[in-house]
Amino acid sequence: MKRYCESFICSDLQKKMAFVGGPRQVGKTTLGRALLEQIPGEYFNWDRDSDREALLKTRWLDKSQLVVFDEIHKNPHWKQWVKGIYDTRPSHQTYLVTGSARLDVYKRGGDSLLGRYHYWRLHPLTLDELPEGMAREEGYQRLLTLGGFPEPFLAGSEREAKRWRKERFDRVIREDIRDLERVRSTELVRLFVNALRTRVGGMIVLSNLAVDLQISPKTAKEWLILIENMYIAFAVYPFTTSLPRAIQKPPKVFFFDNADTEENEGMRLENLVATTLLKRLHFMEDYHGSTCSLHYLRDKDGREVDFLTVVDGKIHELIEVKNADTGISSALRYYTERLKPQISVQLVGNLKRGYDDQGISVRSPIEYFSQGPWAEVK
Repeated sequence: MKRYCESFICSDLQKKMAFVGGPRQVGKTTLGRALLEQIPGEYFNWDRDSDREALLKTRWLDKSQLVVFDEIHKNPHWKQWVKGIYDTRPSHQTYLVTGSARLDVYKRGGDSLLGRYHYWRLHPLTLDELPEGMAREEGYQRLLTLGGFPEPFLAGSEREAKRWRKERFDRVIREDIRDLERVRSTELVRLFVNALRTRVGGMIVLSNLAVDLQISPKTAKEWLILIENMYIAFAVYPFTTSLPRAIQKPPKVFFFDNADTEENEGMRLENLVATTLLKRLHFMEDYHGSTCSLHYLRDKDGREVDFLTVVDGKIHELIEVKNADTGISSALRYYTERLKPQISVQLVGNLKRGYDDQGISVRSPIEYFSQGPWAEVK
């Protein structure tokens, strides 16, 4: 299936290199091969011995218009290597660079490639990116039970999805974390991630989690950053600007693989909303150059709304998520009146009929997320 960002990356490649980051097995290799069907060229994977040897000797055809470097960031000197290749390339040739871990993690010493590429983040499937011909109701159920990664989603088997998920996580722990950071005990990292799975949608007090795992709060904080860098999970922090009774609160954590959470329908629904919102915001940053952020709301009086999105300094959406309750949240009414967002919506998983009430929409996730922002620019 064609991915949501494919045509935009293809267009970018006419001018610069394109870097594509994202979770392991989210479809970056498939995307690279799909682009080669549109732009004639060659594919190289750093993990394959013969490809690695060819890359180090820069052996590919001069006539190739596109050369795909998959997992090239595992070369310790990849940035200078790519810079040299790009700066001496034939005028008709360009490059696609992909990697499982966040490619931007490797910019710590400065970005020597600045101005030579556009960076894209590829996300799992969501309600606004389903295979052609699949009913949205079926897609919704698959996202809740199988997650949005293409292989288990398309296979449609819960048993196979569980096997795939375990194997993927083992590889992330064994390979990606080992390659990026020195971690003394990967088993403790595994326990740390498992503890987060049971706390999706709740505020994560890292000091409490550290006590449970007998690690230091500093280590817990470092590991949270680590699993974000590995595209395992992401943190959502409270929004405090312009709220007189706002209070600094701990983050909430959500997983890129929706089925990584506990088998709880309400928890998975909230996680699905979080991943969909983040995917949309990342697209707006990667394509439009906007500055975006995802937050939750909670003040000293305990009024809480699940999600708030900010685009270019303006509050775009307020979103409350309910599994079955159709009555509009009093906190959502309160914040809608005071913050005046462009959109205020309550998403209800088991909703029979939507309605509008004083500037707030009550909608099903299937309806609200039927079309992504990428559809608006095609």
